[in-house]
Amino acid sequence: MKIMENFLIARQGSGSACRSIYGGFVKWCMGKNDDGSDSMAVQLVDESHWDDLVIIIAVVSLKQKETSSTSGMRDTVETSPLLQYRAQTVVPGRILKMEEAIKKRDFESFARLTCADSNQFHAVCLDTSPPIFYMNDTSHRIISLVEKWNHSEGTPQVAYTFDAGPNAVLIARNRKTATLLLQRLLYCFPPQENDLDSYMVGDKSILSDAGVQSVADIEALPQPPEMKTPNQKFKGDVSYFICSRPGAGPKVLTDESHTLIDSATGLAKGV
Repeated sequence: MKIMENFLIARQGSGSACRSIYGGFVKWCMGKNDDGSDSMAVQLVDESHWDDLVIIIAVVSLKQKETSSTSGMRDTVETSPLLQYRAQTVVPGRILKMEEAIKKRDFESFARLTCADSNQFHAVCLDTSPPIFYMNDTSHRIISLVEKWNHSEGTPQVAYTFDAGPNAVLIARNRKTATLLLQRLLYCFPPQENDLDSYMVGDKSILSDAGVQSVADIEALPQPPEMKTPNQKFKGDVSYFICSRPGAGPKVLTDESHTLIDSATGLAKGV
């Protein structure tokens, strides 16, 4: 199958899904054709280029979104003056700066650009008529947590970004910083149930790095010094966390038992 066919198939589900054809850091190029047939992804660097980074995802909500990404973007294109300014004035220059930050592994620039772009994206959603509310109170609390910590350190420790939904993708500059981030997240958002194993998905070893072996350890975590309001905890507001890092692109699996697709039906297993 030709690579452009892969891009077209991926974009049937979501336009930006074509970026997942590659690993590492990938740029989605708009293309020039009106039908989008030449819109494609380009790998800037592979996953080994900046392997210090650690990603923690806070899954805030498992509910289906009230406004889908596709319909939301259609409404935004039709009604938001801010989108036109963003697309024509802000994004072209920001992309060049982001590419440079990635290539140089300049975390400070990378983090500032990532947070600013996420915030402006959601400002555009609010500028849509009717306004689109993808984030919720928990999303805002996570932003506040990161911003306070970054400000107290004098330089960004963590970048945050939110797509069309409330779930936070938090990118730490290294493993040590990710451990400190996790401690802060667990302090503010302890699990509702006494089940730590299902509360952290992916690389669970980061729990040990954070000194957390049980829910009792979470309850014993000290309040982060940059937080001025005591006992600011929101139990159960996060469904679970995922710990990961920049990874490779798709791989061909020879063992069908490892695939998520039923080869007989072409559908996801269990559907």
